[in-house]
Amino acid sequence: MKLFDSHAHLDDEKFDEDREEIINKIHNEIDKFVSAGYSLEGSEAAVKLAQKYDFIYATCGISPNDIPQTEQELWIMLDKIKNLVQQNSKVVAVGEIGLDYYWNKENKEIQKTAFIEQIKLANELNLPIVIHTREAVMDTIEILKQNPVKNKGVFHCCPLNRELVKEALKLGFYISFAGPVTFKNSKNADEIIRLVPNDKMLIETDSPYLSPEPLRGKRNDPRNVKYIAEKLAKVKQLPIEEIAEITYNNTCKIFNI
Repeated sequence: MKLFDSHAHLDDEKFDEDREEIINKIHNEIDKFVSAGYSLEGSEAAVKLAQKYDFIYATCGISPNDIPQTEQELWIMLDKIKNLVQQNSKVVAVGEIGLDYYWNKENKEIQKTAFIEQIKLANELNLPIVIHTREAVMDTIEILKQNPVKNKGVFHCCPLNRELVKEALKLGFYISFAGPVTFKNSKNADEIIRLVPNDKMLIETDSPYLSPEPLRGKRNDPRNVKYIAEKLAKVKQLPIEEIAEITYNNTCKIFNI
């Protein structure tokens, strides 16, 4: 059974003491994973991992929680992101990018600017995008409608919001499910899973965060993507091997792997 974790952060400091050991263990259990950038430093670290290991790929981008305070700083940062992507063939998407009004309410305009400029960058580089959105559903969808993404992309750790998922699917985006769909208090997870067609679903861990049941509260890593696959298999009433194959192929397709 081949598993593909479409979004993880193995560059995170929580892996500083045993990163190489964990990556070797991961490779014994899953086939591939994407190390997702979220800042300039995180993107550089993701690329280094992808260069070192054949089964790791990278995304590069500035998340809404990591954008600078001024537009001038943003342009400098985005220019460095562009150079990073152009110089590395294992970068499969621009991301994670988007809007986050949960953590940051005072800088909405520069968040929107950063999101739009990185959509333009993805279009220029002929890449899909990876979207982070939190408590910003309407603005996220509006920006995507006004700024079409040529190679589409993924709503990573997609919020379990019915209208967001419906609109995202209409726009041709993939939906990536993470640990929260396994949580006992996740009341509408089954409904959202059923809403997403098999050819539009991915699985991810968002490691080291959001550990799925039964490991909630512990450090997460890509090996735990199997618990997300198990949840989807249960809801979709399919063998886990079939869910693994479907999501593996979908991830390869959207990221052109």
